[in-house]
Amino acid sequence: MTASAIDAAGAPGAGASPSDQGAPAAQPSRRRLLGLYLLLGFAAGLPFYMFNAVLTLRLSRHGVDIVIIGFFAWIALLPTFKFAWAPLVERYDVPGFARFWGRRRGWIMLSQLGIFLSMVAMAFTSNDESLPLTALFAILLAFWTTTLEVAADGWRIELAPTQAEQAPIVAANLWGYRSAMVAAGSGAILVAAWADWTVAYLVIALAAFAPFPLLAAMRPEQMGTRGRGRALATGIAASLAILSAVALITALAGAALLSAAQGAGLSAKTNVTPIVLGVALLPFAALALALPRINRLPAGAHANISAFAAPYVELFWRYGYAMLAVLAFVSLYRMGDVLTLTLSHPLWNEAGYSLEQIGVADGVVALSASMAGVALGGWLSTRMSLGWTLAIGAVTAAAGNWIYIWLWHSDPSPFVLYTSVAVDQFGNGYAGAVFVVYLSMLVSPNYPGAQYALLSGFAFLLPRLLAGASGSMQTAIGYDGFFLLSGALSFAAIFLLPLIVRVKARVPA
Repeated sequence: MTASAIDAAGAPGAGASPSDQGAPAAQPSRRRLLGLYLLLGFAAGLPFYMFNAVLTLRLSRHGVDIVIIGFFAWIALLPTFKFAWAPLVERYDVPGFARFWGRRRGWIMLSQLGIFLSMVAMAFTSNDESLPLTALFAILLAFWTTTLEVAADGWRIELAPTQAEQAPIVAANLWGYRSAMVAAGSGAILVAAWADWTVAYLVIALAAFAPFPLLAAMRPEQMGTRGRGRALATGIAASLAILSAVALITALAGAALLSAAQGAGLSAKTNVTPIVLGVALLPFAALALALPRINRLPAGAHANISAFAAPYVELFWRYGYAMLAVLAFVSLYRMGDVLTLTLSHPLWNEAGYSLEQIGVADGVVALSASMAGVALGGWLSTRMSLGWTLAIGAVTAAAGNWIYIWLWHSDPSPFVLYTSVAVDQFGNGYAGAVFVVYLSMLVSPNYPGAQYALLSGFAFLLPRLLAGASGSMQTAIGYDGFFLLSGALSFAAIFLLPLIVRVKARVPA
């Protein structure tokens, strides 16, 4: 089902756009859809590493203080709050693009332009002489990367509403995403070593922009729609205006925030983790406190609520108090994977492995094992109940954490390193695939992008906050204690599964 068809069926919208007129175009074939989401996953995975792991390495090479680098790591929290602007993606069209390609593809194309220009800006400020400027472009890159994911997730759920249809598309998307992680994590660093950081960011920017011309060449949203060239020119012009406005608003907000932080006496020596945690939990706590009132609402009452709140009120109304168990489950399920990603590389380095061995482990071994895990997770999701596939995922994710205890206590050898990474990445890939399918089955077809953004954002909120304190945790309990704990947190999700599998959505009478 297309976005236009959903709007015509009565989903909240900003009014019928020209693309809502006439007969819908045929959906892409399954093979083309898999190829498209493979490419979209690749395009989303590349920029994530460029404002995250690669940026922190770039800053450290320029001698930036480790505490300041830690502050830059908080940029990875931005995707957690994608629910704040996801309703805009659900409700409004991008001028020009939407008239020809529809709402979802319009937002994907706008996001592609945002990613490309943000990364080009990061390339030409790669000397990091102005850290506020570096932070501005990194935040913009994170924002547009996340917006791309919101639009692509919403389109995916609309095109494939059942579990059996979702699984292969999810697998293709994750294959692309994890391939991009290797390309950005190792490829960009190698390019920077051969040339410089400017060239590295430009190369990745061009690679991340690859889906744009393919999307522009696709069929229109509605059969008989004409004026591809005009729609493209109008869309690019409107996109440049939107991108400029977002950049200006972000710059002004950032300046105000820095001024407020300095006025409050915050500095690089201040422990901001409790402050960030408190602020991050506020919107979710507000939703939980509102549950009793939401639960008493009559069916369809969310349609009379503001466009921002309607998707989330509808989600909490359908699941009621069971939503608290769902949120607890999703916050635990990927905990071990996020924590392991934070300290696995320092562990390998301290265990005595060479850069060449780490490069092989982080490249060929990690990619092949991860893809195998994604493939198995996607395949089993079409043949088993989600309860069983999620349980297997919790076990494999925990094993991927615990195997690093064996590595830490073993003499350095390629076999130990490659085996450990393969087990870790296989479990990570499998758990990631079944988890995406599970979240996709929770959302309403009327609000797929916004509701998926809320659930997936919450899933990584607590893990990414704790990851910021992972160094302190390792200092207190050692590497073996850290990976024992991270694996136990992932495994703990299995104890919530008896509740999760019994959760049923309320159906309006």
